[in-house]
Amino acid sequence: MNLLIATNNAHKIQEIREILSGTGIILQSLLDRSDLPEPPEDGLTFEANAMQKARTIQSQVGGVVLADDSGLEVDALGGAPGVHSKRFSAEGTAASNNHLLLERMADVTLRTARFRCVLALVSPHYEGTVDGACEGKIATGTTGTQGFGYDPLFVPDELDGRTMAQASMQEKNAISHRGRAFRRLSELLDAAAAAERAR
Repeated sequence: MNLLIATNNAHKIQEIREILSGTGIILQSLLDRSDLPEPPEDGLTFEANAMQKARTIQSQVGGVVLADDSGLEVDALGGAPGVHSKRFSAEGTAASNNHLLLERMADVTLRTARFRCVLALVSPHYEGTVDGACEGKIATGTTGTQGFGYDPLFVPDELDGRTMAQASMQEKNAISHRGRAFRRLSELLDAAAAAERAR
């Protein structure tokens, strides 16, 4: 099965292809479709952003389109950076985002946080979402060279004190917010197929 996902984030695409390995799903992305626009993501929630991106691209190509929106929620910061995770700092780079987060957390003892991912699927007769989360805490400095984004600062509860950036791709995908959301993709595909049959 061929599926188009509304993202041009190469790191994210690599992770998703690894998660979907062996499922028979062949993933295309906006990196493969330069004719398609960059979808907006100005919603107030991960759900709104994921659905907005999927609807925008589905309206251009028809068929079935996926989108995800994900980010880091830090309890001591009231859930920030949240939907602004990618653009948390003025520069919007991983290094500057991590630096700003460490600055904001300098004197904070409550360091609990989570990565969240919402996956949206839009087809001609169906729209739906599923989500996944990974609980952990924010470290006091960056460690590790794997992954991307906030991975060098995020210590999952399930990784024995290592950051996400110290985990292998297989370890990360087994516990990550994105891995958990995409392992529920079949729920969305089944619902979309049922909606088509009901027409």
